Amino acid sequence: MHWVFDDDGSVTIEAALALSSLVVVAAGIVGAIATLASYIAAVDMAGAAARSHAIGVEYHPAREDAQISVEESGGLVRASVSVEAPVGTMRSEAVFPAEVGGNE
Repeated sequence: MHWVFDDDGSVTIEAALALSSLVVVAAGIVGAIATLASYIAAVDMAGAAARSHAIGVEYHPAREDAQISVEESGGLVRASVSVEAPVGTMRSEAVFPAEVGGNE
């Protein structure tokens, strides 16, 4: 029977496990940054859509996958935006006062 009493090869295994852990963490960070970017885009598009509707100008979203709904009631324009993100769907809402002589 042959017994192994040395540590030959253990550094290679430890390095492989450490490297795979770093890859998983890096992928998580990239996914989080992409999700945050989608949220920031949703906030920006909601504000721009509400402002555009409030002054009576047609709004063209920066992203084709964005779902935008605009409602006007009581002199206020409310825009809601949903954008697909790597982790879920990011949503944002903006409210602006309707301009006099704007979109009536």
